[in-house]
Amino acid sequence: MTSLPGDDGDAEAEPLVCARCGTRAEGPQPTWACSLENGVRQYFCDTCSRENLRSIEGRLDSAWW
Repeated sequence: MTSLPGDDGDAEAEPLVCARCGTRAEGPQPTWACSLENGVRQYFCDTCSRENLRSIEGRLDSAWW
């Protein structure tokens, strides 16, 4: 597992919140999608990710399929 620069690992992480529907995560959510948009990380819950999968894939270069 890697850490961000300057992350000492002791600070309590803020809970994840879905950028689309506002669902709050209870603990770690390894199945949530993470997107880097305009330099900002956005997280999307399982439901929103599944409902918008075609749109997400449509933005990827064919090399990522």
